[in-house]
Amino acid sequence: MAGRRGSQTLPYSKVKTKTSRRRKSQLRDFLSTNIFCIGIIVSLGVFIVVVLRYGIPIPPSTRPQNSSYPSFSQRKSSPLQRSTSLNGTYSPVDISTKGLYDKIQFLDVDGGPWKQGWVVKYKGDEWNDEKLKVFVVPHSHNDPGWKLTVEEYYMRQSRHILDTIVETLSRDTRRKFIWEEMSYLERWWRDASESKKQSLINLVKNGQLEIVGGGWVMNDEANSHYFAIIEQMMEGNMWLADNVGVVPKNAWAIDPFGYSATMAYLLRRMGFENMLIQRTHYEVKKELALHQNLEFLWRQVWDLEGTADIFVHMMPFYSYDVPHTCGPEPAVCCQFDFARTHGFSYEFCPWGEHPVETNPSNVQERALKLLDQYRKKSTLYRTNTLLIPLGDDFRYVTVDEAEAQFRNYQLLFDYINSNPSLNAEAMFGTLEDYFQTLRAEAEKINFSRAGELGSDELEGFPSLSGDFFTYADRQQDYWSGYYVSRPFFKAVDRVLEETLRASEIMFALVMAYCQRHSCAKFPINFSDKLTAARRNLALFQHHDGVTGTAKDHVVEDYGLRMHTSLDDLKIFMSKSVEVLLNIHNNKSTPSLVSQFEAEEVRSKYNVQPVHRVIEVPEGSAQSIVLFNPLEQSREEIVMVIVTDPDICVLSSNWSSVRSQIAPELQHEKDKLFTEKHRVFWRASVPPLGLQTYYIANGYAGCEKPRHSKLKIFAGLEPVSCPASYTCSKLVEDTVEVQNHLHTLTFDTKHGLLQKVTNHKDHSVTIVEEEIGMYSSMGSGAYLFKPTGEAQPIIQAGGRLVISEGPLMQEVYSYPKVSWEDTPISYSTRIYNGENTVQGFFIEKEYHVDLLDSNFNDRELIARFKTQIENKQIFYSDLNGFQMSRRETYDKIPLQGNYYPMPSLAFLQNAEGHRFSIHSRQSLGVASLRNGWLEIMLDRRLTQDDGRGLGQGVLDNRPMNVIFHLLIEQKVSVSVNDLAGPAPLNPSLLSHRVSGHLNYPMHIFVSKKAEEKSGHSPPKSFSPLISSLPCDVHIVGFKVPRPLKFLDRTTKDLRFLLILQKRGWDSSYCNKGGFGCSTLTNGVFDLFSIFNDLSIQEARAASLNTLHDYIENVGSIDERHRKQLQEITSDGEILLYPMELQAYKLEILPKQ
Repeated sequence: MAGRRGSQTLPYSKVKTKTSRRRKSQLRDFLSTNIFCIGIIVSLGVFIVVVLRYGIPIPPSTRPQNSSYPSFSQRKSSPLQRSTSLNGTYSPVDISTKGLYDKIQFLDVDGGPWKQGWVVKYKGDEWNDEKLKVFVVPHSHNDPGWKLTVEEYYMRQSRHILDTIVETLSRDTRRKFIWEEMSYLERWWRDASESKKQSLINLVKNGQLEIVGGGWVMNDEANSHYFAIIEQMMEGNMWLADNVGVVPKNAWAIDPFGYSATMAYLLRRMGFENMLIQRTHYEVKKELALHQNLEFLWRQVWDLEGTADIFVHMMPFYSYDVPHTCGPEPAVCCQFDFARTHGFSYEFCPWGEHPVETNPSNVQERALKLLDQYRKKSTLYRTNTLLIPLGDDFRYVTVDEAEAQFRNYQLLFDYINSNPSLNAEAMFGTLEDYFQTLRAEAEKINFSRAGELGSDELEGFPSLSGDFFTYADRQQDYWSGYYVSRPFFKAVDRVLEETLRASEIMFALVMAYCQRHSCAKFPINFSDKLTAARRNLALFQHHDGVTGTAKDHVVEDYGLRMHTSLDDLKIFMSKSVEVLLNIHNNKSTPSLVSQFEAEEVRSKYNVQPVHRVIEVPEGSAQSIVLFNPLEQSREEIVMVIVTDPDICVLSSNWSSVRSQIAPELQHEKDKLFTEKHRVFWRASVPPLGLQTYYIANGYAGCEKPRHSKLKIFAGLEPVSCPASYTCSKLVEDTVEVQNHLHTLTFDTKHGLLQKVTNHKDHSVTIVEEEIGMYSSMGSGAYLFKPTGEAQPIIQAGGRLVISEGPLMQEVYSYPKVSWEDTPISYSTRIYNGENTVQGFFIEKEYHVDLLDSNFNDRELIARFKTQIENKQIFYSDLNGFQMSRRETYDKIPLQGNYYPMPSLAFLQNAEGHRFSIHSRQSLGVASLRNGWLEIMLDRRLTQDDGRGLGQGVLDNRPMNVIFHLLIEQKVSVSVNDLAGPAPLNPSLLSHRVSGHLNYPMHIFVSKKAEEKSGHSPPKSFSPLISSLPCDVHIVGFKVPRPLKFLDRTTKDLRFLLILQKRGWDSSYCNKGGFGCSTLTNGVFDLFSIFNDLSIQEARAASLNTLHDYIENVGSIDERHRKQLQEITSDGEILLYPMELQAYKLEILPKQ
């Protein structure tokens, strides 16, 4: 593979701090006597320049010099010393996106024909030594849902496009094409004849058709969680390998609205070598183009050695359509989009000059005009290898259209290629053709700039770190609206994701225990529905799916698909509970109907889930089974809904459990209480395990739940006290609730949080909660365009209910607003759970309802105003995988300072006083003033924003948004440099809080109550030997190909385990609040995870399962490849901070 090297070490890793101090001493001693002092002065000067430019040199890693991973034989003698917390460390690079933002003035200067650039010129001799090599890459961008559903698009366009590709490419071997979305290719595959399938395979094998990316969809990169990204890439890549026999290595992402460093990392660890991106801020494109930096090696900010560097080509112009891809002048390029001629359905060129058929009389003039654009575009890049995409949305629908493009361009190519004096060669090509030729040229010619660090992955290009949010396409229009559009379905997406992950774990465990026993038939029979769930989650990751930027009926289609899969998965999990609880007693075929059902019920695709109401007859007990999808044991206060408060809670051995009962509340002005009851108790569930409890009625000696004491502030309208509870009237202006750790103070009349007092150090954090709304006249599904700042909407005089008890304290507010109906109500809860994760956070739940037309063209936010001096700097996560440093800039508009927040945002001061907000769905976040953190909750918009959708966003749904707030203080004395480019990492406790919120306990209820006389034996299931260390996360445990599980003719291992060693900030409590162990020296015992299962064989793999780990997934030296394929005989592996590491396993029950 051209251009590949061994792993990169730090550019100045041999310059150590102690050495530099010694040199300073020598300079003083020998200044007057030693002639070599001149050399020392020069060295010192160079060192100072390096320190000023890049910061204090980082000590070298203990990895071997030429390997990105140490050999396994070295592990015990050379324990891992690579940082486990990554506190403020970052990899030096040539370009950071922070540096770009600091430098760019964002003046939106009109550049002439290339409006967002400048008038591009060339001298003419640039290609004398190395001719211009032009690869024109035909493509068709097929959205799996946008204005039409995926099936509608397939029937009307995509199936015809694929037919056209096969037919027209088969006519001429010089023709090339690329295809990206496997969702459409798989659908076509089901309909295609065997001869058509074979023709497509032949085109792929001979290099005419390249599958690029090969994910199920071209996923969004702002809202999608990294688990779902891996899932959609794996689903598409595995289907492609199984059916077409190819594994892609070049990624193509022309339409996501901004780009995440997480995606670059995941692609590299899946074996991709190159990637192409398009939609980045037009001012960023201009700045990079000015310095020929549009091609770079994208490095993770925490990857000190560049082991995951991936080569990136950024397209320079406004769009990926033909007018904006051949060169800087769209009026000229449009003339070479031959599908815009009469007879086709596409719009004519808006610049007034239209394509004309190429013929012998005009070919010279047309070819030279096109070549002029190619040459101008070429000057924006370093090499003389040029990429020219040729396509647009849903192009090449008919053979006539395809022939028009191929025929005309081949005539132009023939003219260019037959005139050597032009120093150019043009041809149809694929991404692979382009990148291979570019790498070969970079091998031959050194394109490196003076002082450039570059990357060992491919020399001659700069290294870059950071992400490309928030995207603006023109005239300071920022695409920050889609971070929040359709938040109801963004929430459903994450519920499906965590439910799928839990179901995959259960599926793998059932298969591991059952193997060839008859109970294996049950999960095998579910395989089709499991595959459908994977694909429905994958489909919604499309950049018009999870973004909320599709037509209403398309959103409905996505929602119905996700709802169907959620129902299927809940049924499967209910049955798996029964199988796993009886696994040691009975391996026969389970009955078709499960004894259990999910406690949470969602009746329709577009409604909130509700809790199943449990009614326990006198003298009986209802089984409640809890499943813990986390890799650590879980002590947690759980809740179910009951009809009768006169019940009690029993453990699996039928002993009494302390509990609390409280009335159920609802978002209804005239009826705050539902007449049902919430029962809380503290449960203990093993990692990846099950535990049974009982809700009993009429059991002698069973401890009844403690009733919550209620305090009510009702304003002018009285609220009746629910039966069986004691109520008192609130008259104070402020009210407090507390647990063992915090006291929360609220403003009674508004029901809003004011401050939090920590009992341990008596510190007070001001957390002034505010609910506000933006008004807008230009916002749409994509764009956020407020007309001013958000205005508070809560007025004095709402209703407030405080519920206090031994396990949970709650403040619920139904506020007063200027409208008849409030768009929001909210609860704040704290839990009395010492040595539980719940005891550390504050739970905020907002019920959001923007259905009324009074809220048209408004965007609802929750804002927290703290006293923390964050200097306009805060941190938000990228895809739930890593943090990114954000800075609020006065030189860009408010909406440009909004960023995606899939799961976490925090701000802190230099001394480490940190305020974090955890979310279980993707939303938008900003810190517009010092100490403020605000999150947009929902938006209701009547207007289209001119980006093609053709409608506003008016299909809002009532929904609940849950945040976990965390206030922390450093335990070390280090001071963070907030101005530095490095993102800060979550604490270990913060990771635990995130896991608690994003991977909730799954609760199942027996369909039939147990009689008082029939005490069954204790029922639990504990598959792991013990909890894993708190910094080790099981990203996934699954059977990748369930239908092939019983086929032992294949040599592939049947289970897949993906692990991550979390990067965490060790300047905060390293016990994760309490009771945490962390991985020692990165050594993890893979073979000692399970209780009753034995790992027979393990093999490291890429994240898409299609490569051995050391093959094509990073810069790894050849001499270590063989060693890295092995795992020590006792099962030890090394886990590195932040890294995702996948292992194929063969698992059998222990004898």
